Amino acid sequence: MGEQITGAQSLVYALETAGVTDVFGIPGGAILPLYDPLMDSSSIRHILVRHEQGAGHAAEGYAYVSGKVGVCMATSGPGATNLVTPLADANMDSVPMVAITGQVPSPSIGTDAFQEADIRGITMPITKHSFLVTNPDDIPRAIAEAFHLASTGRPGPVLVDVSKDALQGSTTFEWPTSLDLPGYHPVTRPHAKQIREAARMIIDAKAPVLYVGGGVMRAQASKALMRLAELTGIPVVTTLMARGAFPDSHPLHLGMPGMHGSVAAVGALQKSDLLITLGARFDDRVTGKLSTFAPDAAVIHADIDPAEIGKNRDADVPIVGDLAEIIPDLVTAIEAEYAAGRRGDYEAWWSVVGRWRETYPLGYDIPDDGSLSPQYVIERLGQISGPESIYAAGVGQHQMWAAQFVKYERPDSWINSGGLGTMGFAVPAAMGAKVGAPDRTVWAVDGDGCFQMTNQELVTCSINEIPIKVALINNSSLGMVRQWQTLFYNSRYSNTDLHSHRIPDFVKLADAYGCHGLRCESPEEVDATIEKAMGMNDAPVVIDFVVHRDAMVWPMVAAGTSNDDIMVARSMAPQWGSDD
Repeated sequence: MGEQITGAQSLVYALETAGVTDVFGIPGGAILPLYDPLMDSSSIRHILVRHEQGAGHAAEGYAYVSGKVGVCMATSGPGATNLVTPLADANMDSVPMVAITGQVPSPSIGTDAFQEADIRGITMPITKHSFLVTNPDDIPRAIAEAFHLASTGRPGPVLVDVSKDALQGSTTFEWPTSLDLPGYHPVTRPHAKQIREAARMIIDAKAPVLYVGGGVMRAQASKALMRLAELTGIPVVTTLMARGAFPDSHPLHLGMPGMHGSVAAVGALQKSDLLITLGARFDDRVTGKLSTFAPDAAVIHADIDPAEIGKNRDADVPIVGDLAEIIPDLVTAIEAEYAAGRRGDYEAWWSVVGRWRETYPLGYDIPDDGSLSPQYVIERLGQISGPESIYAAGVGQHQMWAAQFVKYERPDSWINSGGLGTMGFAVPAAMGAKVGAPDRTVWAVDGDGCFQMTNQELVTCSINEIPIKVALINNSSLGMVRQWQTLFYNSRYSNTDLHSHRIPDFVKLADAYGCHGLRCESPEEVDATIEKAMGMNDAPVVIDFVVHRDAMVWPMVAAGTSNDDIMVARSMAPQWGSDD
């Protein structure tokens, strides 16, 4: 286009050229010039949120289910700083996201002007890259580079900060035909020698485990993972970020490892002689005390991000590349080993891990007083709504129960804040997911603590006809903190009682927000209440499940302790002996 346009118009054209169809944001002074052309002929749907944090988490939820880059917008100063939490969240969980922020006019930068914050500097440690654009001619290139950076290599968030004078200035729109990003060359093809060495180790191992992380989700490599698992017959564990990457119903699946993982999954990693690590990062919630983690295991570590390999645990065979290419190459190399007459024998190993799986299935106690078990609520929700639904969780006990008791059969059905552990994530993330996948049922599984941080986005959902459903696990407490106080602080419940059985009245709150409000307080009402909510698709639905407050998340590995000290109930110690 040769004609003169404003920088703001150029930015709208750039977003359209990058394939953006939906953005979440709030206008304000510095970004106001951008909002004017959005009103005219743009094909972009802008969803006006009620808080910038909601815009960021909605962009994350959208990216999770659509496979596209999520986009959010905010003005300078407090608008931009309200995006810091979602940016940090997306960075920890490798979510592709572009945040566009307005900035004060370039002559005012550094003068402490009204609503000025150095958002580029603030976000530099928690983004893949942060741009500051002060020349309108640079806008298309910055947007093109931002989307490329967000969506390639290890995905993540990128911030583009644009000064108000760059938005108002005159320019012509020119989309770059090539990108020049010195130093940014993500490796996608794995090294053939490493693949062959990994295949040999897999054949020779006696107790291997496929340790599957969120990288398999980001690489969209679930089908390849299934091929590898069924070819080899090796047990599979899926981390919190990888729930659904491998079907829960599959006989090779041992469940989720980690602080609240299944005994079989935790034990398999701990007693393994080979960890086949695919897109996982040896996070502290999985390893427990790192020096005691899987002491006898050799490590194959495959990841798109070379910085993850060797960061927490030395790798015997490091493989840098895209798991969508690595896993099929591993399959081919193992098939070549089979053709040469070499096969792994894991029968003895399966007799051990299979016994753990049968002896220590995930379970929960039903309260003696007839009150509602939160685990039962979530289990029934998963069974009634089914595996095609999307489940977005907040953070805490309800998050762990949703990871444990909903059965995930497909990728892109579980959304949560794993690395950062952001309370208030569920409602806005569910909103973004429903925009990204409008034909699927989307549940926010939330706690009464989390819900009170971001529930104002239900207004956004009502006005914009985004009919999410909220299963509110209301135990009147900051439940996970209360659990720790029960276990480690002699039941001294300092500042964890939210009194949410009385204030607020969540059914009235839902009604005030233009949502359907339901309440369920007994086990007998659970199925009928969920089914009623399933039939309400004209507006968002909130179900206030008033549950037993002393329910615990089991199993549990206490922070800083060894996975060998896993507890399946308060009084029980390790679940495997040296004879295993």
